[in-house]
Amino acid sequence: MPFAVSVASLVVLPLATAWAAEIPFERAPINYLTATPDDPVARLQAKLKAGTEVLRHDGRTGYLRSVLSALEIPISSQVLVFSKTSFQRTRIAPETPRAIYFNDDVYVGFVQGSEVLEFSAADPALGGTFYLLEQDRHSKPSFQRQTHDCLQCHASARTQDVPGHLVRSVYPDASGQPAFNAGTFSTSHESPLRERWGGWYVTGTHGTQVHMGNALVTDREHPEKLDLRAGANLLDLSKRFDTSAYLAPGSDIVALMVLEHQVKLHNLITLANYQARLAVESAREINRALGEPEDFMSESTARRINGPVEELVRYMLFLDEAPLSGPVRGTSTFAADFAARGPRDGRGRSLRDFDLNTRMFRYPCSYLIYSRAFDALPAAARDRAYLRLWEVLSGKDRGAAFERRTPEERAAILEILRATKPGLPDYWKAGN
Repeated sequence: MPFAVSVASLVVLPLATAWAAEIPFERAPINYLTATPDDPVARLQAKLKAGTEVLRHDGRTGYLRSVLSALEIPISSQVLVFSKTSFQRTRIAPETPRAIYFNDDVYVGFVQGSEVLEFSAADPALGGTFYLLEQDRHSKPSFQRQTHDCLQCHASARTQDVPGHLVRSVYPDASGQPAFNAGTFSTSHESPLRERWGGWYVTGTHGTQVHMGNALVTDREHPEKLDLRAGANLLDLSKRFDTSAYLAPGSDIVALMVLEHQVKLHNLITLANYQARLAVESAREINRALGEPEDFMSESTARRINGPVEELVRYMLFLDEAPLSGPVRGTSTFAADFAARGPRDGRGRSLRDFDLNTRMFRYPCSYLIYSRAFDALPAAARDRAYLRLWEVLSGKDRGAAFERRTPEERAAILEILRATKPGLPDYWKAGN
């Protein structure tokens, strides 16, 4: 519910791959509905309960500023969506957009005049977890976990059939209502710019490239004829709405690009996690019945694990990233704030360094390889991910599927990870 950018009902469909099937995440071994979360919001709640953390309330944005500080989410990450595509759609319009703030693990939603703040987190074991925090001043503010309502939009084919996150691009009219008859797009770094950010504000420059942001449908009979030039290279939103109601004045284009990248990657990590746990659990039962060793892995079990991992590795390496045809620059300090978080190797290189001329990152391997969610992958899935990454980066796998990564790029990424990523297998060491 908090971060649904559609009004679709719950749909759980098999993915169009040999290893995929309906994912029973409400049952063992996942137990999504009953398991105790261990995401950053849950951890903050534990600190509030213990009295080691305090949230401060202000009359303008409630607990927003305080909670962003507690979760270490930069204000520069602010992006603004004005389409009526969430459960608070009656409060959202071009004049009163919803603000989203995020870091590597948590997304926070703020709507003017709302009784609640919205939270979507990446839990290492459960995937997307959702919370609300009442905006009225309380002596003991408390996050309330949300499940069934949120999963109507946050556990569908658009989220890889796991509890997760999504970014949608729509054709919005002057009220923010999407023209659904024109279709919508679920966007990521694989999407061409011209399909991105419909119903969102976008501030920054991007040359002659176009996107759907900042524009409104003027012809309801032909909403797909959106004037993409009308919202191009916008630097100032103050003529569109009262920006003083928000913590920042813009909706940075670079922040939007990063948001889209990591939303889908969080879902792919969760998918690989779930499928591996389900495959191992099923294999144990079969092995007991057949008298095989408990840890015996059949070819079918390996396929269930390796299929999602291969998809994960491809996405982590940006193999299908839509190219940029010119420079992209934001309007806030987000790019600098993001890159400053490192880590860096001895030559000062980081996976968080931007390119923003022909692609998003200078060294195309996702920074979420450092995340708790990646580290929490079941051993079989994590080992497979490390193996496939090493095969590609070391040049052992020179297949056509990975030819987009040049030898120079592979070598640089490999060197950065060797210097900055704890827990790499021994065969990653130089000379192996």
